Parts: sequence; structure tokens; C-alpha cells
Amino acid sequence: MIRILKNFKWYYWLMLALMLLIIVGQVQLDLIVPEYMSQIVSLVTTPGSEMSEIWRVGLIMIACAFGSLVCTVLASFIAARMAAGFAELLRDKVFRKVESFSMNEINKFSTASLITRCTNDVQQIQTFITIGLRLLITAPIMAIGAIVKMSGKSGELTLLTFAGVLVIVVFVLFIYIVAVPRFKSIQKLTDRINKVTRENLTGLRVVRAYNAEAYQEEKFDKANTAVTKTYLFVNRVLSLMQPVMQIVMNGLSLGIVWLGATLINANVLELPTMMSFTMYSMQVILSFLMLIMVFIFMPRASVSSKRINEVLSTKNIINDPETPAADTGIKGELEFRNVSFKYPDGDGYVLKDISFKAEKGQTFAIIGSTGSGKSSLLNLIPRFYDVTEGEVLVDGVNVKEYRQEELHDKIGYVPQKAVLFSGTVDSNLRFGKEDATREELAKAVKIAQANNIIEKKGYGGNVAQGGQNMSGGQKQRMSIARAIVKNPEIYLFDDSFSALDYKTDRLLREAINKNIKDATNIIVAQRIGTIKNADRILVLDDGRVVGDGTHEELLANCSVYQEIAHSQLSKEELANG
Repeated sequence: MIRILKNFKWYYWLMLALMLLIIVGQVQLDLIVPEYMSQIVSLVTTPGSEMSEIWRVGLIMIACAFGSLVCTVLASFIAARMAAGFAELLRDKVFRKVESFSMNEINKFSTASLITRCTNDVQQIQTFITIGLRLLITAPIMAIGAIVKMSGKSGELTLLTFAGVLVIVVFVLFIYIVAVPRFKSIQKLTDRINKVTRENLTGLRVVRAYNAEAYQEEKFDKANTAVTKTYLFVNRVLSLMQPVMQIVMNGLSLGIVWLGATLINANVLELPTMMSFTMYSMQVILSFLMLIMVFIFMPRASVSSKRINEVLSTKNIINDPETPAADTGIKGELEFRNVSFKYPDGDGYVLKDISFKAEKGQTFAIIGSTGSGKSSLLNLIPRFYDVTEGEVLVDGVNVKEYRQEELHDKIGYVPQKAVLFSGTVDSNLRFGKEDATREELAKAVKIAQANNIIEKKGYGGNVAQGGQNMSGGQKQRMSIARAIVKNPEIYLFDDSFSALDYKTDRLLREAINKNIKDATNIIVAQRIGTIKNADRILVLDDGRVVGDGTHEELLANCSVYQEIAHSQLSKEELANG
């Protein structure tokens, strides 16, 4: 929790200091009220006292109570402002940190967990700052002040008050031992229920297609029941707080009155002293009640702060160099030199000893069976992962020597699974180039064969989250158009034509070859028809290069390529091109 609070900016610490001063003033006023109350009792019980004096003391007491109210409101306002501002800062830090993660760091945290950490966990810390931090300052000051005021007035009544405090301390320890472990599990259970909910919403079509609603409901019920049982247990334990506090407070008041009356009869104690003592003892009990409230909020806030710190303290494996490489003047060149790669948690190599060079303006294709490492190879170019051995060079410079922003500016990436963002058609097309002109957008749409999307929706047409209001082919064409608008040096097409029919696939490739001649195209594909006209084709099998050449050369001398070709095309089709 302390590590989280270290993220406070200077003005938050200034507000915290101001809140501390206001709380000290509030407590001082609260501690004065019993003194004036005892004076009123003394004046009332003393023969010959004037009513004007009673009114004067009473008005001072009311003024102190009103001043305490004003201080409480101000302290609450400052605490709420601090908490809201700090929560905003914390969410921003977590979001920016997650954005800086490579695929390796992302895979350490589930998506559902990251969402919970950025929302629910931050909310728990905000609640603690709003309520807990103020109580944590107020309670000790009030308790110490009340005990100081009580000391020396009556040893017997002081001992009775400490007995009541002891009962509360024992009760707090009981709550801490029994309830806190359950608090720690609540956040993990929240992650689980978010994960199940997110999976169900994302795969809703599949769930309905397989009539798996009952299975998903059972899965959700298990997660929901686990959260509910934990909350019920914790709330049942905490529900004991109110009756226990009432018993202690009322019992202490009764004990003070009974013992005080005995001491008054014995001329050991005066009535005004007993009245002020009763109020001070209640302030001590209330102070410990505040501490109990802190104990309720602190465990969850502590667990949440640890979970947030896990994200913020995660070290990025992929970082920008201290001194980026200078511009070589080369454009659109890509080279792999003896590259081998295995995933950080993997046992074996996914790619082994890969070497090739793609020149500016070339169309370079990569093909292979499922699991041969095609997408893994493509992910090494924009540094989604770093190579295990060897080098990947873009424009003659190792990708590790680029700032990631500069490297990504050179690349237009079209992923295997088309990803669109909620907004409009225009905002999605401008995703890689915000200042693109309408002419550039129209050209990209025409090349990507997405004119029918613009005709139906227009540039202001709505795009749902993930492009769920579009077909697979429409999403892929939009993704391709988005990359073309960026106008990069190197295009990376990760099986980006699979959802297109053969005619659209052919027209799109012809348009790319005709209109984007200066860029280097790296195409990962499953279909022979998509890549047969490429300048060079690399054939992968089990992470190794087993063929390298043109379509005709590979048909003549690469058995793996021949198997793929014969599985898709007849001998007549291959013979006729």
C-alpha cells in the first residue's frame, strides 16, 4: 500500500497535509466540547449561577460543534478530491504500462485480470483513500487526546474504559484473523467471474450454435456462487461489528454512570467530572470504531495495491535502446540472419536458423503447414517478440536498435484475425495516420476492394467493438485499407486474405501490385493462388526453411510445396498456371 501511495504527486501530498491540519482542528474542537458540557453541568448544579453564564458557555459549545462539522465537511471534500484524482492517475499509469507490454508480458496476465486491476482494484484503493485515510488520521489523534483529557480525573473510570477498549481490540483481532484471508481471495474470484462473462459474450454465437447455454450457465453459476459465498461469509463476520460496538458503548456508559454514582456518593468524584468522563470515554470508543472501519477497507485495498504493483513493477523485456541507430538511407529492406526463436515459456524452438532477404518493392511470400512457424516469424519483425538467436534487420539496422515507435512507423501490419475498433469507418481508416486526406482514404479503400462498405455505411458509418457489425471479409478489407492509408515501407500480411473469395483476393492483389510498387510486401498465406505470383516464396516446415524460390522452382524441387499445391489445385490447374 505504501508503494502505491508513493505515486502521489506533490499537490496530493500538499492536500494531505492540509487535510491533516483540518482534522487536528476538528479533533481539538471535539475534545473541547466535553469541557464546556461539564461547565454547564457545574453551573446548573451550583446554587446562585446566572442563566446568562449558562447561555454563554452553551453557545461556545455549539460554536465548537459547528466548527467541528465544518472541518469534517472540508476534510471529506479534500479526501474525495484526493482519491478521485489519485485513482485517475493510477488508472492512467496501469493503462500506459499495459500498452508498453510486449506479448510476453501480456501473456503473464489474463485479459480479464488486467481489466479487473484497472477498474475494481483501483476502485478499492480510491475507497480506502476517501474513507480509510481520513479515519486513519482522525482515530489515533482523537483517542490519544481523549485519553490525555481523561488521565488523572478518575483511576477507576479510566480502568473501566480500558476494559471496554480491550474488548474492542480482541474483537478487531478476531475479524482480522477470520475475514482478511477471505478478502485476499475476493479479487481472484472477481477475475474469474469477469473471465467467464467475457468468454461467454465474446463467443455468444458459438454458444448458441452448439446449444451450450446450459453449460455456460453452469460455468457462470460456479464462479458466481464462489464470489457470493465469500462475500456472505465476510459480511456475516462484519455484521457482528454493530451489535458488539453497541453492547460495549452502552455497557461502558452504564458502567461509568453506576461506578460514577458510587464514587459521587463517596465524595470521591464530582458530577461534572463524571459527565465529561462519559463523553471522553465515548470518544475513545468511537476512535476504535473508526479503526475498525479502516480494518474493513484496508485488507481489500492492500490486496488490490499488490495486484496493481504486480503490473507496474513488471519489467519489460523489450525496451527502446538508449542510443537509437542513425538512418541508413535504405528503404523497404528486410533481412533475417540465422534467426532462431522459442517462446519464453516454451521448451523447443519454434523457428530454427532462418535466413532470407527481401528487397524494396519485392513481394515475398511465406507458406507452410499449420504450426510451421509462419506467424511467429512475422511477429519478430515489429518486435512483438525478440529473437532468441540471430538478427532481424529492417533497412540494414537491427530492429533492437530502433525505437519501437520508429520501427512501427516503417511497418503496415495486417493481423491474421482482423481487429477493428469501436467508432466510425473514418476513425478506423485513420488509425495509423490521423491526418490522412479524404483522397488517401478513398485510394486505400479502392485498392482494398472495400468500396461497397463505403457505399453502404459511408465514412461516418458506425463500427461496433471488434467490428462485430461487419462480416469477416469486410473486416479484413478494412484492416488492409487501414494499413494502406499508413503508407509504410514494409507491409506484413499475416494470412490476411483467407476470408476473401477468390475473385476479391485476385483483384486485391492485382491492385496492390499496381498501386503499391515501392513497398515491400511480406505475405503469409495458406492458399497457393494467393502467393504463386510472388517474386520469392519461402517454404517452412516445423520451423525450418525447406524451400526457397519462385512458384515454378518450388513445384520442381520442393516436396513440401508440391504436397501443398497438389492438395489445393489439380494437375491441369497447376499446368495452366
